Parts: sequence; C-alpha cells; structure tokens
Amino acid sequence: MNASAVTASCARHVASAEMPARYAAAMPQPSDPLAPRAFKGRGAASNPQGRFESIRHHAEDDGWQSALLDEEAPRPRTEVTEERARSVITRNDSPDIHFTQAMNPYRGCEHGCIYCFARPSHSYLNLSPGLDFETKLRAKSNLAEVLRHELSRPGYRVEPINIGSNTDPYQPIEKRWCLTRAALELLAECGHPCTIVTKNALVERDLDLLAPMAKAGLVQVFVSVNSLDNHLAAKLEPRASAPHRRIQAIRALADAGVPVGVLVAPIIPALNDRDMEAVLEQAADAGARCAGYTVVRLPHELKALVREWLALHAPDRGAHVMSLIQQMNGGRDYDSDFRTRMRGQGVFADLLKRRFEIACRKHGFGRARELQLDTTRFVPPRKPSPQGQLF
Repeated sequence: MNASAVTASCARHVASAEMPARYAAAMPQPSDPLAPRAFKGRGAASNPQGRFESIRHHAEDDGWQSALLDEEAPRPRTEVTEERARSVITRNDSPDIHFTQAMNPYRGCEHGCIYCFARPSHSYLNLSPGLDFETKLRAKSNLAEVLRHELSRPGYRVEPINIGSNTDPYQPIEKRWCLTRAALELLAECGHPCTIVTKNALVERDLDLLAPMAKAGLVQVFVSVNSLDNHLAAKLEPRASAPHRRIQAIRALADAGVPVGVLVAPIIPALNDRDMEAVLEQAADAGARCAGYTVVRLPHELKALVREWLALHAPDRGAHVMSLIQQMNGGRDYDSDFRTRMRGQGVFADLLKRRFEIACRKHGFGRARELQLDTTRFVPPRKPSPQGQLF
C-alpha cells in the first residue's frame, strides 16, 4: 500500500473513531468519486429524492467517474418556470405563528439556505428539497392579478398578509420578475396592511412604496440576520445578502420611517448562536425596533441535508451540533410540537431564551408582534373591466 493510500485509510479510521457512525458515513471520502461535493454559491450538495417519490435512484461508479475527477463539475444553474396560480393567499391557524394570512410570490428560493424549513415543500412538486429547491424555481407570474381577485371578493376579512413566510420575496430572481413589488403596489393602492420577512437588501428598492405605507400604518419589515460571520454566511445562506448588507438595509428602512425588526433566525447551536448578542446590538444601533428568534428546525428531508452540509463544512463540529439539536427536540432530530418547535426545549434552549431576553432588555427591543397595523383603511380593489373606468 502506498503512502497516499495509507493516509486516506487513516483519515477514514479517525473520522469513524471520533464521530458516531451516521456522521462518519456522511463524510465525503477522498476515494469516493460519487461523494457529495460543495458547489460555490449553493447550500445543498446533492439532490435526494423527495419523500413522495416511489422510485429511488442510486449512483454507482463504473470507473469512468474516477478518471474525470480532475475536470471541474458544472455548477447547477438557476431555472425559473412560470406558474399560473389559482390562489395566492394562504390561511394559517398554527398557534405558534402570529399571522393568519400569507403570500409567497415564488416556490423554491435561490438564497439556498441549507437550514430552510421550506425545503421539504419542493417534494410536492416532485422536485428534490436539495439542489432543486434552490435551482428549479417557480414564479407566480399572475400573482397581482389573482391577488386583486381575492381581495375584491365579497366578505373578504382584512388581516395583515405576511409576505415571505415560506420563501424569500426578495430573492435574486425578484430583480427580474418584480412580483413582490407588483403585490406591494396593489396592497398600497387598496390600503391593505402587510408584513415582510427577508434576508436580502433588495428590499431597499421598494422604499418608495414602503415609506408611504409605513406612514399610513400599513407595513412592518423584518430582516433576518443569524450571524455576522461572512465566511459562515457564505456557506449557510450562499446567495442571501451578506450580514453587513442586511444591517445596512435595516438602517435604510429605519431612516425612511419604516418600522423594522430583526429576526435572529434560525439559531443553530454550536454554529452561530455565539453571534446572537452582537446581531441584536448592531440591529438596535441601525434602528430596529423589535426582535425575535427561532431555533433551527429539521422536518422531513432536511435532516439528511443538514447532516450532509455539516460533514462537508463543519466536520469537526457536526456531531456536537446534532447532539445539541436533539437535546432541544426531546432526543430527536425534530419535534413538531407547536409548543416547543420554534424555541426548543431543555437546558440549552432555556439558555438561549435567557440570553435573548437579557440582550433585548439591554437594547430596548419590543416584541416582534407588538406593532398593530391599521386594517381600517382597506378599500376593496376594483376588478378589471374590459370597458375600463370612467372615474
């Protein structure tokens, strides 16, 4: 056995000895040509089948792949498919979510955040929650048209609409499609309140709409910042705005009179939790009025994707991270109990809660849901008529 073979063998032995078997198995091995590889600008490294697929695919190396390892693999390209939506407002009755209506202009998200709880939703499209979620996107091109129809229905009950509950409304493809802006134009036209959640500084583009809406008590924006480490963010959420740009966006929104809050979400133990106080401090200095946080959630296929990411980007901490996640979920990777899924349970979750409360008191933050938006200004939009309008 030559020296390189001995080194590779020892590396595999050490990985197996220091980490539980399930983590060592996820570690990409130098001798395995089919092992997942990190792609620059992408969060996921593979495309596992969704949970509804009846056929499972398994790659086998026939010898040719090894010969091609020196060639750079092509990067996955973003593909956007136009979707004609039949409805755009979804209703929510979950007791731990503080809005009853939501709207998402896009399916999938180019930000590619590896921890995104929405990844498993791509399985409903017969697409993978892995790379497909961040590369094969759907744009609801008729969003404004359908929204106008739904808001004009007799008996429609006005409550703030959350924009971005599932996927980010200001992800990079919004620059071209402008679906979020079209929705905001309609909401401003009819005086309908809304909240926005984003981690992209592109929100600054729409200050000409947001500032007048804020003056009328119709909008509140939340910017998500879970770390100030640019190197970590580039791997965790590769196509979202850099953390310092999100802080700048908070300042721009606050300077324009738009009520803005910061969400330290999600907190991943032993990975980004150390930045909680620093994020809150910088956000407060930039003008954020309120703050909230959640811990990472790993439903369905997300469990394997996060393990794979840890094996590639944080192999020295992977076992510890997953151990703490399990401690906050009653010994499992994920506990869907409404009472604990957002904040976790156990000693580490209690510590996070205490740290958050102390930092919020220090910087004078209010709760994220304290601001009451005005629902009295709403005037149902007129349905488009082929005869046009006289007045």
